[in-house]
Amino acid sequence: MEPHLSLESLARDLSALPPSLGPVRLVGIDGHAGSGKSTFAERLAEALAGAPVLHLDDVATHEELFGWQERLRTQVLEPLAAGRPAHWAPYDWVERRFGPERVLEPAPLLLVEGVGAGRRALRPHLARLLWMETPREKSWGRGRNRDGRELSDFWDGWERAELAHFSDDPSRPFADTLVRQSGTGYEWSSVTSATARTPASVTESDGLPRA
Repeated sequence: MEPHLSLESLARDLSALPPSLGPVRLVGIDGHAGSGKSTFAERLAEALAGAPVLHLDDVATHEELFGWQERLRTQVLEPLAAGRPAHWAPYDWVERRFGPERVLEPAPLLLVEGVGAGRRALRPHLARLLWMETPREKSWGRGRNRDGRELSDFWDGWERAELAHFSDDPSRPFADTLVRQSGTGYEWSSVTSATARTPASVTESDGLPRA
């Protein structure tokens, strides 16, 4: 399909989707670290009249860069699926501990952004998956430049962890929409040949699937 330029148009499309997690339309924004997910999510949230954004950096920890799916399931996904507010505590990367509890209401549309937002444990609950189409090396270079030399050791470990994660659990093949930054903002296009998502193999009593 031809690329689209209007975030307002994308916002209208997302708002028209059926709910995917209880009363919530859960929209994932995935991509390599440094690909611009957070900035794009903020701008898309504005186009969605202030839709809430859940940053997966607030769910991950130094010890669990990608091992956070169970915490997300119990603290956020299960309550929202039942139409209840989610109570969760964001991780403080400076203090290396979880901070004060926050409440996330079951809004009509919730953006969840971060590396791994399209992982297999989340895909069955996503109304749509967006992928930031920025090459890995360019994304990582941005991230390193942003964070400076003092975090170079962290980035060395992160790159290894991200490579291992996407090798085992890729997101891009399942993306519904590809997003590219342009000189004037963003372009996005639908993926008509995206790999079909595999429904979660659970029963009513099982609740939400584990990774």
